[in-house]
Parts: sequence; structure tokens; C-alpha cells
Amino acid sequence: MKEFKYVVTDPAGIHARPAGEFVKAASKFDSEVNITKDGKTVSAKKIFGVMGLAAKQGQEITITVSGSDEDTAASELEAFLKNNL
Repeated sequence: MKEFKYVVTDPAGIHARPAGEFVKAASKFDSEVNITKDGKTVSAKKIFGVMGLAAKQGQEITITVSGSDEDTAASELEAFLKNNL
């Protein structure tokens, strides 16, 4: 299992467009990918779950990846967040 934390830097937070792009990025991996914010955990492969977290600028989220391609998934998803959110 791989885990990393990320502080949302986008002034609009995780809104519809980047949430959809993140779900698309997470869905290409076989591993289970979850996002946790304030004790609530959702699948990063479900758009309504990701948007339901209502992550705003300055808030910390934790991404947990477990499965056969977790190393690749964790590094690519972390890069995605840094480049887009």
C-alpha cells in the first residue's frame, strides 16, 4: 500500500473539471485508489465521491493506493495533483 498527502492549491478547490480528470487518471490503474478528507474516505474512481468531499484550497487530502500497480499509480497520481490542483 502506498499513501501520500496533498494540500489542494487550486483556488477553486477540487471542482468538476479537475475531479473528472482525476477520476479518469485513477481509473486507468488496476489498484484500488481512495481519497480521504476529514475522516471521510471515497473511491477516487467515482466522480460523485470525489466531488462530495468538497475539498477546498488549503485543505489536505490523503491518497491511498493498493494493488498490483500501486507504485506507478501513486507516483502518476501525485504528479497529476501537483500539476492540476
